[in-house]
Amino acid sequence: MEHAGATRSDAGRSLPGLCAPNPVPRPRWERRYAVLVFCCDLFCILMADLAITFGYHPPGILAGQTPTVVVVVPVAAMSSLAIQRAWDVRVLGAGVEELRRVGRAYVLATATLAVAGYAWGAASGQSWIFGALPLAAVTTVGARLLLRRVVRSRRRRGRFVRSVLVAGDTLEVHELLARVEEFRDAGWQVDGICLPVPKSDEALPLAVDDVPVLGTEDDIVGITQLHEFQAVALLPSSGWTHSKTRRLSWDLEHTGADLLMAPVLMDLVGPRLHMAPLAGLPLLQLSAPRYAGPAWVVKNIFDRVAALAIVALLAPLLLAIALAIRVTSAGPVLFRQTRVGRDGRTFTMFRFRSTVVDAEDRLPDRQDGNGILFGTRAGPRITRVGRVIRRYSLDELPQLFNVVTGDMSLVGPRPPLECEVARYGEDGARRRLFVKPGLTGLWQVSARSNLSWEESVRADLRYVENWTFALDLSILRRALRAVLHRDGAY
Repeated sequence: MEHAGATRSDAGRSLPGLCAPNPVPRPRWERRYAVLVFCCDLFCILMADLAITFGYHPPGILAGQTPTVVVVVPVAAMSSLAIQRAWDVRVLGAGVEELRRVGRAYVLATATLAVAGYAWGAASGQSWIFGALPLAAVTTVGARLLLRRVVRSRRRRGRFVRSVLVAGDTLEVHELLARVEEFRDAGWQVDGICLPVPKSDEALPLAVDDVPVLGTEDDIVGITQLHEFQAVALLPSSGWTHSKTRRLSWDLEHTGADLLMAPVLMDLVGPRLHMAPLAGLPLLQLSAPRYAGPAWVVKNIFDRVAALAIVALLAPLLLAIALAIRVTSAGPVLFRQTRVGRDGRTFTMFRFRSTVVDAEDRLPDRQDGNGILFGTRAGPRITRVGRVIRRYSLDELPQLFNVVTGDMSLVGPRPPLECEVARYGEDGARRRLFVKPGLTGLWQVSARSNLSWEESVRADLRYVENWTFALDLSILRRALRAVLHRDGAY
């Protein structure tokens, strides 16, 4: 009886360690930002719906079955955004995944309503399906990009960021800290480091690249709780095992900190990485890159058509620059230079001449402290017109003709000189020649001429290894912003 009574008194009590951890609420600013994005999406959808309603249909025509369609379209759009998890705080404010989810949501909504309308014979709803939804998609993406700019400006001032504890070997930590600006733009701020347990005769350094070392990998959970870190970035470490990773993920569940892992030592993301379970162990399968096929055909067609359109649009500006160069300095309007393109083939690259005629004969004077990269700072060899067109990157506009002829692409690695290619080492720089060089690229939009040689190689390889058409569009948008802000131009 006593035993039975004890059992009844313990009813509803969970044994220690056997209950699932309660979800820890996200930071307040993240929840508020998610609500703001939700409201902006709803506003864009309603405005697009009203624009189509009163733009294509007089109010009197709304007496039939049309009002049903007017209501269904916003409901379908918002439902699709919810299905695609377009308001997940983990993707808001950074990266292409946010925009990818929005795009998939509108494609889903359009396809669903089109099929439903065809099945029900609701032809009167076509203007909403193929009018309101595309308009809503454009305004939604535009609104999110505008909100993202506001968030990034705050993050550069130390707001709207999540504090991160990094754990791993010293070399891996150093590699990650070299990208601290990219981390901050994505909403992460590295505030502490945990290194492997040192040998008996060694001591932990006080800091790595000015970031304090707070302890060893055995202290991750305690340090996370003590300093209230919001995420732990786990990098490759010689002393780390699968079982320790699993245990760490369990322990962090009670702290509310996210676990970020770098399972490979390469800058690979997107379609080349696949989850391949093997005997219950999740493995990342890396497929070989493809540099041909339908996607690359589409890229080639898009490059040439877009380049032709830009040339036609900027024809008056091109003629004005050519006339200014001809009038103000002696020599040809165009500067021609041999560069190395795809598969090592050479081609003649065009630029507006911004220097005196014999500037190319002074190569030792032109090189800046950026490895083997070629560059020219403003100096006595730069003409008056050259200073202006370089400031706004207008000297590179004739490369559009290289894009039209197929020697270059709108987006790609930087076109190297033959002497630069001859000095390529074992850092994988030659892999940049697997694709066409570009008028702009990750190297340019990251910091343009301000990057070191190693950073520029890593940026170009990241593009070559992970190319997608969406990545091209993102780089083109960032390139326009970089030119307008004159970041790294000279």
